[in-house]
Amino acid sequence: MTFIWPPVLLTLLLVPVGLLVARRIAERRRGRIADLVGLQGGAGAGASGAGPRGGRRLLAALPGALATAAVAVLCIALARPQATVALPRLEGTMMLLFDVSGSMAADDVSPTRMEAAKAAARSIVEARPEGVVIGVVAFSDAGLAVQEPTSDQATVDAAIERMAPSRGTSLGAGILATLTAIDKARATTPRSYYSNQSPEPSVTPAPVPPGSDASTVIVILSDGENNERPDPVAAATTVANRGIRVITLGVGTAAGSTLDLDGFRVQTKLDEATLQAIATTTAGTYLQANEGAAAGVYGQLARALVVRDEGVELTGLVAAFGLTILIAAAAISLARGGRLP
Repeated sequence: MTFIWPPVLLTLLLVPVGLLVARRIAERRRGRIADLVGLQGGAGAGASGAGPRGGRRLLAALPGALATAAVAVLCIALARPQATVALPRLEGTMMLLFDVSGSMAADDVSPTRMEAAKAAARSIVEARPEGVVIGVVAFSDAGLAVQEPTSDQATVDAAIERMAPSRGTSLGAGILATLTAIDKARATTPRSYYSNQSPEPSVTPAPVPPGSDASTVIVILSDGENNERPDPVAAATTVANRGIRVITLGVGTAAGSTLDLDGFRVQTKLDEATLQAIATTTAGTYLQANEGAAAGVYGQLARALVVRDEGVELTGLVAAFGLTILIAAAAISLARGGRLP
Protein backbone atom coordinates (compact mmCIF):
# COMPACT_ATOMS: atom_id res chain seq x y z
CA MET A 1 0.00 0.00 0.00
CA THR A 2 1.22 3.50 -0.83
CA PHE A 3 -0.09 6.96 0.03
CA ILE A 4 -0.78 10.02 -2.10
CA TRP A 5 -0.25 12.37 0.88
CA PRO A 6 2.26 10.46 3.08
CA PRO A 7 3.10 13.46 5.35
CA VAL A 8 -0.46 13.30 6.70
CA LEU A 9 0.49 10.02 8.41
CA LEU A 10 2.26 12.17 11.01
CA THR A 11 -1.20 12.80 12.47
CA LEU A 12 -0.96 9.26 13.88
CA LEU A 13 1.49 10.68 16.43
CA LEU A 14 -1.42 12.63 17.91
CA VAL A 15 -3.21 9.37 18.82
CA PRO A 16 -0.89 8.40 21.74
CA VAL A 17 -0.84 12.05 22.85
CA GLY A 18 -4.63 12.01 22.97
CA LEU A 19 -4.59 8.76 24.95
CA LEU A 20 -2.26 10.28 27.54
CA VAL A 21 -4.45 13.36 27.87
CA ALA A 22 -7.59 11.22 28.19
CA ARG A 23 -5.92 9.03 30.82
CA ARG A 24 -4.84 12.09 32.83
CA ILE A 25 -8.37 13.49 32.73
CA ALA A 26 -9.82 10.13 33.84
CA GLU A 27 -7.37 9.91 36.77
CA ARG A 28 -8.31 13.39 37.96
CA ARG A 29 -11.98 12.52 37.74
CA ARG A 30 -11.51 9.31 39.74
CA GLY A 31 -9.50 11.26 42.31
CA ARG A 32 -12.27 13.79 42.78
CA ILE A 33 -14.87 11.01 43.10
CA ALA A 34 -12.71 9.29 45.68
CA ASP A 35 -12.43 12.51 47.68
CA LEU A 36 -16.18 13.03 47.61
CA VAL A 37 -16.87 9.43 48.63
CA GLY A 38 -14.30 9.66 51.43
CA LEU A 39 -16.24 12.49 53.05
CA GLN A 40 -19.29 10.21 53.42
CA GLY A 41 -17.55 7.59 55.54
CA GLY A 42 -15.15 4.67 55.25
CA ALA A 43 -17.77 2.00 54.54
CA GLY A 44 -19.24 3.85 51.65
CA ALA A 45 -15.78 4.55 50.31
CA GLY A 46 -14.89 0.86 50.37
CA ALA A 47 -18.02 -0.08 48.52
CA SER A 48 -17.55 2.63 45.94
CA GLY A 49 -13.91 1.84 45.43
CA ALA A 50 -14.66 -1.66 44.22
CA GLY A 51 -14.47 -1.36 40.45
CA PRO A 52 -15.34 -3.88 37.75
CA ARG A 53 -13.28 -7.02 37.61
CA GLY A 54 -12.26 -9.52 34.89
CA GLY A 55 -14.50 -9.58 31.85
CA ARG A 56 -16.48 -6.58 33.03
CA ARG A 57 -13.31 -4.49 33.11
CA LEU A 58 -12.42 -5.56 29.58
CA LEU A 59 -15.93 -4.77 28.39
CA ALA A 60 -15.74 -1.37 30.04
CA ALA A 61 -12.50 -0.60 28.18
CA LEU A 62 -13.75 -1.85 24.79
CA PRO A 63 -15.50 1.36 23.62
CA GLY A 64 -12.41 3.44 24.31
CA ALA A 65 -10.15 0.98 22.50
CA LEU A 66 -12.47 0.91 19.49
CA ALA A 67 -12.66 4.70 19.42
CA THR A 68 -8.85 4.91 19.47
CA ALA A 69 -8.56 2.41 16.63
CA ALA A 70 -11.18 4.34 14.64
CA VAL A 71 -9.23 7.59 14.98
CA ALA A 72 -6.04 5.84 13.84
CA VAL A 73 -7.82 4.38 10.78
CA LEU A 74 -9.29 7.79 9.90
CA CYS A 75 -5.81 9.34 10.12
CA ILE A 76 -4.61 6.74 7.63
CA ALA A 77 -7.57 7.58 5.37
CA LEU A 78 -6.54 11.26 5.40
CA ALA A 79 -3.22 10.24 3.80
CA ARG A 80 -5.20 8.86 0.81
CA PRO A 81 -3.98 5.24 0.65
CA GLN A 82 -3.84 3.44 -2.67
CA ALA A 83 -3.03 -0.08 -3.78
CA THR A 84 -1.86 -1.57 -7.07
CA VAL A 85 -4.33 -4.09 -8.39
CA ALA A 86 -4.67 -6.01 -11.64
CA LEU A 87 -7.77 -4.77 -13.47
CA PRO A 88 -9.19 -6.41 -16.61
CA ARG A 89 -10.58 -4.21 -19.39
CA LEU A 90 -11.23 -4.11 -23.12
CA GLU A 91 -8.51 -2.10 -24.82
CA GLY A 92 -7.11 -1.34 -28.25
CA THR A 93 -3.68 0.23 -28.78
CA MET A 94 -2.86 2.66 -31.58
CA MET A 95 0.64 4.04 -32.10
CA LEU A 96 1.04 7.17 -34.24
CA LEU A 97 4.46 7.09 -35.93
CA PHE A 98 5.48 10.56 -37.15
CA ASP A 99 8.04 11.26 -39.83
CA VAL A 100 9.93 14.34 -38.58
CA SER A 101 12.72 14.22 -41.17
CA GLY A 102 13.78 17.33 -43.06
CA SER A 103 11.64 16.45 -46.09
CA MET A 104 8.49 16.96 -44.01
CA ALA A 105 9.11 20.71 -44.26
CA ALA A 106 8.17 20.56 -47.97
CA ASP A 107 5.19 22.67 -49.00
CA ASP A 108 3.77 20.56 -51.84
CA VAL A 109 0.74 20.17 -49.53
CA SER A 110 -0.57 23.21 -47.72
CA PRO A 111 0.86 24.62 -45.55
CA THR A 112 3.59 21.94 -45.16
CA ARG A 113 3.74 18.16 -45.01
CA MET A 114 4.41 18.36 -41.28
CA GLU A 115 1.33 20.48 -40.60
CA ALA A 116 -0.80 18.27 -42.85
CA ALA A 117 0.37 15.19 -40.92
CA LYS A 118 -0.46 16.93 -37.63
CA ALA A 119 -3.96 17.80 -38.86
CA ALA A 120 -4.60 14.20 -39.91
CA ALA A 121 -3.30 12.93 -36.56
CA ARG A 122 -5.49 15.34 -34.60
CA SER A 123 -8.56 14.16 -36.50
CA ILE A 124 -7.66 10.57 -35.57
CA VAL A 125 -7.27 11.49 -31.91
CA GLU A 126 -10.56 13.40 -31.87
CA ALA A 127 -12.40 10.36 -33.27
CA ARG A 128 -10.92 8.02 -30.62
CA PRO A 129 -13.58 5.54 -29.46
CA GLU A 130 -13.89 4.43 -25.84
CA GLY A 131 -11.32 1.84 -24.82
CA VAL A 132 -8.59 2.88 -27.29
CA VAL A 133 -5.27 4.22 -26.03
CA ILE A 134 -2.98 6.21 -28.31
CA GLY A 135 0.79 6.59 -28.19
CA VAL A 136 3.15 8.76 -30.22
CA VAL A 137 6.58 7.93 -31.69
CA ALA A 138 8.72 10.20 -33.88
CA PHE A 139 11.54 9.30 -36.25
CA SER A 140 14.10 11.06 -38.40
CA ASP A 141 17.49 9.33 -38.52
CA ALA A 142 16.41 7.33 -35.43
CA GLY A 143 13.19 6.45 -33.63
CA LEU A 144 12.14 8.13 -30.38
CA ALA A 145 9.11 7.34 -28.20
CA VAL A 146 7.41 10.67 -27.46
CA GLN A 147 4.28 9.62 -25.57
CA GLU A 148 3.33 6.23 -24.13
CA PRO A 149 -0.19 4.98 -24.95
CA THR A 150 -2.83 6.92 -23.03
CA SER A 151 -6.55 7.72 -23.20
CA ASP A 152 -5.89 11.39 -22.35
CA GLN A 153 -6.63 13.29 -25.57
CA ALA A 154 -5.01 16.53 -24.37
CA THR A 155 -1.74 14.71 -23.64
CA VAL A 156 -1.65 13.13 -27.10
CA ASP A 157 -2.51 16.45 -28.78
CA ALA A 158 0.35 18.13 -26.91
CA ALA A 159 2.78 15.43 -28.10
CA ILE A 160 1.61 15.92 -31.70
CA GLU A 161 2.03 19.67 -31.46
CA ARG A 162 5.69 19.29 -30.44
CA MET A 163 6.62 17.63 -33.76
CA ALA A 164 9.04 19.55 -36.02
CA PRO A 165 11.12 18.51 -39.07
CA SER A 166 14.84 17.74 -38.58
CA ARG A 167 17.76 15.68 -40.01
CA GLY A 168 17.59 12.51 -42.14
CA THR A 169 15.11 9.69 -42.54
CA SER A 170 15.17 6.14 -41.17
CA LEU A 171 11.67 4.80 -41.60
CA GLY A 172 12.81 1.32 -40.53
CA ALA A 173 14.27 2.65 -37.26
CA GLY A 174 10.97 4.40 -36.54
CA ILE A 175 8.98 1.18 -37.09
CA LEU A 176 11.27 -0.81 -34.77
CA ALA A 177 11.17 1.96 -32.11
CA THR A 178 7.37 1.80 -32.21
CA LEU A 179 7.45 -1.97 -31.68
CA THR A 180 9.70 -1.42 -28.65
CA ALA A 181 7.26 1.18 -27.28
CA ILE A 182 4.39 -1.29 -27.68
CA ASP A 183 6.31 -3.99 -25.79
CA LYS A 184 7.11 -1.53 -23.01
CA ALA A 185 3.44 -0.57 -22.67
CA ARG A 186 2.40 -4.22 -22.54
CA ALA A 187 4.95 -4.91 -19.78
CA THR A 188 2.46 -3.52 -17.23
CA THR A 189 0.27 -6.59 -17.75
CA PRO A 190 1.00 -9.19 -15.01
CA ARG A 191 2.49 -12.29 -16.67
CA SER A 192 0.99 -14.72 -14.15
CA TYR A 193 -2.39 -13.10 -13.59
CA TYR A 194 -4.45 -16.11 -14.68
CA SER A 195 -1.94 -18.85 -13.91
CA ASN A 196 1.32 -19.18 -12.05
CA GLN A 197 2.38 -21.54 -14.83
CA SER A 198 2.45 -18.84 -17.52
CA PRO A 199 5.68 -19.21 -19.53
CA GLU A 200 8.29 -16.48 -19.71
CA PRO A 201 8.20 -14.66 -23.06
CA SER A 202 10.85 -15.83 -25.50
CA VAL A 203 13.52 -13.43 -26.77
CA THR A 204 12.23 -13.78 -30.34
CA PRO A 205 8.47 -14.52 -30.39
CA ALA A 206 7.33 -17.16 -32.84
CA PRO A 207 5.92 -15.59 -36.06
CA VAL A 208 2.15 -15.29 -36.28
CA PRO A 209 -0.06 -14.42 -39.28
CA PRO A 210 0.11 -10.72 -40.26
CA GLY A 211 -2.77 -8.73 -38.83
CA SER A 212 -3.73 -11.43 -36.31
CA ASP A 213 -3.25 -9.01 -33.39
CA ALA A 214 -6.35 -7.00 -34.24
CA SER A 215 -6.16 -4.96 -31.02
CA THR A 216 -2.90 -3.22 -31.99
CA VAL A 217 -2.19 -1.00 -34.98
CA ILE A 218 0.64 1.29 -36.03
CA VAL A 219 -0.27 4.37 -38.08
CA ILE A 220 2.64 5.88 -40.03
CA LEU A 221 2.34 9.50 -41.15
CA SER A 222 5.17 9.98 -43.66
CA ASP A 223 6.16 10.94 -47.19
CA GLY A 224 7.75 7.47 -47.47
CA GLU A 225 11.23 8.68 -48.40
CA ASN A 226 14.00 6.71 -46.72
CA ASN A 227 17.77 7.23 -46.88
CA GLU A 228 19.15 5.34 -43.88
CA ARG A 229 19.19 1.80 -42.53
CA PRO A 230 17.47 -0.46 -41.63
CA ASP A 231 15.33 -1.34 -44.61
CA PRO A 232 11.73 -0.24 -43.85
CA VAL A 233 10.14 -3.29 -45.49
CA ALA A 234 12.39 -5.61 -43.45
CA ALA A 235 11.35 -3.72 -40.29
CA ALA A 236 7.72 -4.08 -41.38
CA THR A 237 8.26 -7.84 -41.69
CA THR A 238 9.38 -7.93 -38.04
CA VAL A 239 6.16 -6.17 -37.08
CA ALA A 240 4.09 -8.46 -39.31
CA ASN A 241 5.56 -11.51 -37.57
CA ARG A 242 4.12 -10.13 -34.33
CA GLY A 243 0.66 -9.95 -35.94
CA ILE A 244 0.57 -6.14 -35.76
CA ARG A 245 -1.01 -4.32 -38.68
CA VAL A 246 0.57 -1.11 -40.08
CA ILE A 247 -1.57 1.55 -41.74
CA THR A 248 0.44 4.05 -43.78
CA LEU A 249 -0.83 7.58 -44.40
CA GLY A 250 0.98 9.25 -47.29
CA VAL A 251 1.86 12.93 -46.86
CA GLY A 252 2.92 14.81 -50.00
CA THR A 253 2.42 14.68 -53.75
CA ALA A 254 3.91 12.69 -56.61
CA ALA A 255 5.22 15.94 -58.15
CA GLY A 256 6.99 16.80 -54.93
CA SER A 257 8.86 19.96 -54.03
CA THR A 258 12.38 21.35 -53.90
CA LEU A 259 13.87 22.02 -50.45
CA ASP A 260 16.87 24.06 -49.41
CA LEU A 261 18.62 21.93 -46.77
CA ASP A 262 21.78 23.48 -45.35
CA GLY A 263 22.57 25.16 -48.65
CA PHE A 264 21.73 22.14 -50.80
CA ARG A 265 18.69 22.08 -53.05
CA VAL A 266 16.99 18.69 -52.73
CA GLN A 267 14.06 17.34 -54.71
CA THR A 268 11.60 15.45 -52.50
CA LYS A 269 8.35 13.70 -53.40
CA LEU A 270 5.86 11.22 -51.98
CA ASP A 271 7.14 7.63 -52.18
CA GLU A 272 3.87 5.74 -52.35
CA ALA A 273 5.54 2.48 -53.38
CA THR A 274 7.44 2.16 -50.08
CA LEU A 275 4.40 3.04 -47.99
CA GLN A 276 2.23 0.57 -49.91
CA ALA A 277 4.86 -2.17 -49.50
CA ILE A 278 4.94 -1.62 -45.71
CA ALA A 279 1.15 -1.76 -45.50
CA THR A 280 0.89 -4.86 -47.69
CA THR A 281 3.58 -6.71 -45.71
CA THR A 282 1.63 -6.27 -42.48
CA ALA A 283 -1.89 -6.84 -43.91
CA GLY A 284 -2.52 -3.14 -43.46
CA THR A 285 -3.78 -0.37 -45.73
CA TYR A 286 -2.28 2.61 -47.52
CA LEU A 287 -4.33 5.83 -47.31
CA GLN A 288 -3.86 9.50 -48.01
CA ALA A 289 -3.23 11.61 -44.89
CA ASN A 290 -6.32 13.78 -44.57
CA GLU A 291 -9.05 14.45 -42.04
CA GLY A 292 -11.12 11.56 -43.43
CA ALA A 293 -8.44 8.99 -42.62
CA ALA A 294 -9.79 8.37 -39.12
CA ALA A 295 -12.63 6.14 -40.36
CA GLY A 296 -10.22 3.91 -42.28
CA VAL A 297 -7.85 3.70 -39.33
CA TYR A 298 -10.36 2.73 -36.64
CA GLY A 299 -12.12 0.32 -38.98
CA GLN A 300 -9.04 -1.92 -38.70
CA LEU A 301 -8.64 -1.76 -34.92
CA ALA A 302 -10.45 -4.09 -32.51
CA ARG A 303 -10.34 -4.24 -28.71
CA ALA A 304 -9.12 -7.20 -26.68
CA LEU A 305 -9.29 -8.12 -23.00
CA VAL A 306 -6.12 -7.04 -21.20
CA VAL A 307 -5.14 -6.97 -17.54
CA ARG A 308 -3.02 -4.08 -16.28
CA ASP A 309 -1.59 -3.09 -12.93
CA GLU A 310 -3.26 0.16 -11.89
CA GLY A 311 -3.21 2.27 -8.74
CA VAL A 312 -6.62 2.36 -7.06
CA GLU A 313 -7.31 4.89 -4.32
CA LEU A 314 -8.70 3.28 -1.15
CA THR A 315 -9.54 6.46 0.79
CA GLY A 316 -13.29 5.88 0.77
CA LEU A 317 -12.99 2.24 1.79
CA VAL A 318 -10.57 2.96 4.66
CA ALA A 319 -12.65 5.93 5.86
CA ALA A 320 -15.81 3.81 5.83
CA PHE A 321 -14.02 1.14 7.89
CA GLY A 322 -12.92 3.78 10.43
CA LEU A 323 -16.43 5.22 10.72
CA THR A 324 -17.86 1.72 11.22
CA ILE A 325 -15.48 1.11 14.13
CA LEU A 326 -16.36 4.52 15.62
CA ILE A 327 -20.11 3.82 15.38
CA ALA A 328 -19.59 0.43 17.03
CA ALA A 329 -17.69 2.08 19.89
CA ALA A 330 -20.44 4.65 20.40
CA ALA A 331 -23.17 1.99 20.31
CA ILE A 332 -21.42 -0.19 22.94
CA SER A 333 -20.77 2.79 25.20
CA LEU A 334 -24.36 4.04 25.00
CA ALA A 335 -25.75 0.57 25.65
CA ARG A 336 -23.60 0.08 28.77
CA GLY A 337 -23.43 3.48 30.38
CA GLY A 338 -25.71 5.78 28.49
CA ARG A 339 -22.82 8.01 27.33
CA LEU A 340 -20.30 8.23 24.53
CA PRO A 341 -16.77 6.85 25.05
